[in-house]
Amino acid sequence: MQQIWFLIIGLTAGLLAGLIMKGNRSSLVGDMIVGVVGSYIGGMIFGTLSIYHDAPSGSFVAAIAGALVFVAVSEAMKKI
Repeated sequence: MQQIWFLIIGLTAGLLAGLIMKGNRSSLVGDMIVGVVGSYIGGMIFGTLSIYHDAPSGSFVAAIAGALVFVAVSEAMKKI
């Protein structure tokens, strides 16, 4: 059940990151991948800063933040 929630949060975070970072829309699977990778990145960032809480809202915020970081870094890498 936890993996299902992780995928749902990842999908939602990926969709929101694609909407926030205009022009970075990809397929549903692409958004899910961005969201899942962003969840890991956000968890690492929030865990390092000691601001990550195990509440569902904390993991959702971490997933969105991580997805935004992932999209921004990938866009910067494309320009190199």
